Amino acid sequence: MKISARNVFTGKISAIQNGPVSTEVEVTVAGGDKIIAVVTHTSATTLSLAVGKDVTALVKASSVLVMTDGAGIRLSARNCLAGTVSKVTKGAVNTEVAIKLAGGGEIHAIITHGSEVELGLKEGVPATAVFKAPSVILGVPA
Repeated sequence: MKISARNVFTGKISAIQNGPVSTEVEVTVAGGDKIIAVVTHTSATTLSLAVGKDVTALVKASSVLVMTDGAGIRLSARNCLAGTVSKVTKGAVNTEVAIKLAGGGEIHAIITHGSEVELGLKEGVPATAVFKAPSVILGVPA
């Protein structure tokens, strides 16, 4: 599969919570990191989602926020993946930030250059990638 999403995670479904409209799906990826997705009940049925099934989770880099100090903050975003900045690629307007996750994976975010400067992002800085569960697209093998 070729796709423009910068963040492609393969893993297994580790939990499902069905609802009448939406279904919450927990995906455990390599290294043990967990990604939460919310899909429609119809999509969950069409994809035959079930615990133990192999799945690919896609997240656009533009949907990922970067947080450097979350002390005392509670967020409604279900996905808060902690790690360390592994690469910063500066552009005139935007900056791409790569965060190496505790489990060994990597996630990319596209943020404004101003935010990169304000957060003091550079290699080695602890950072957390934050994104909402509805921003996750799930795919299954055909």
